Amino acid sequence: MIRTAKLGEIPRIMSLTRACAKHMIEMGIEQWNDHYPSEKAFLKDLSRGELYLLDISGKIVGCITISTHMDEEYRPVKWLTPNGNNVYIHRLAVHPEHQGQGLARQLMDHAEDMAKAENCISVRLDTFSKNERNQRFYEARGYKKLEPVYFPKQSPLPFYCYELIL
Repeated sequence: MIRTAKLGEIPRIMSLTRACAKHMIEMGIEQWNDHYPSEKAFLKDLSRGELYLLDISGKIVGCITISTHMDEEYRPVKWLTPNGNNVYIHRLAVHPEHQGQGLARQLMDHAEDMAKAENCISVRLDTFSKNERNQRFYEARGYKKLEPVYFPKQSPLPFYCYELIL
């Protein structure tokens, strides 16, 4: 079941994303680290009502932030659609023990369905340039790869922006 997160679940969400970060680092993908994703970011997502969890029998196995707020790093990007009526995806994670079961697909389906229900014109996100698995995942969903953005606290390497026109 996908549902909104609650304040008391932040420690479990942090544990989930730390497990994901460790797993990615073991695969040579240094996308997440001690700085990101942060508890502060999740608390902000929660305060906006934008943090969603994938709950299987009371166990949090995935999370996603579905936002209508554009981060400053995205402002210079030449998006495919006009700014203003878009959804932004951040911090998509599925616990490594549950990966490969279509759960990330379920979280993205939920996000895209929400965007359509709100009559948004596109869904936007970014993924790390060295995370080829994620790039293939988004491209298979119809997302178009755009220009890079940089998040220096995460990596000196670029993150590629993607957009799906709804």
